[in-house]
Amino acid sequence: MSWTDRLKEKWGIKSTGHVIVICIVFSLAGLSITQIKRVFWPLLGFTPETPFWLKVVAWLLLVFPTYQVMLMIFGTLLGQFRFFWEKEKKMFLFFSKPFRRKPSPSPEG
Repeated sequence: MSWTDRLKEKWGIKSTGHVIVICIVFSLAGLSITQIKRVFWPLLGFTPETPFWLKVVAWLLLVFPTYQVMLMIFGTLLGQFRFFWEKEKKMFLFFSKPFRRKPSPSPEG
């Protein structure tokens, strides 16, 4: 089984062309983020001496959400909005799970 067939099965898509376009979207979003990081890190005053924990916090607060937005932008431009929108919704549910209330048990009669 080829890598494209495995991805088609995993992602639930039928076309090898869609797999290639989706991979291109991931590549463009990743490349964009490296450029954004290169611009914003100095603006934030980050240097090699900046504590690692501070860079991690900044990464999570700035770069991670920006990457998600870039996925949606490039996905939309390349005709894959629905695929990336479904992935974003799943990721949001995953990350919000610790903050959601658990339903209280209903009294049974």
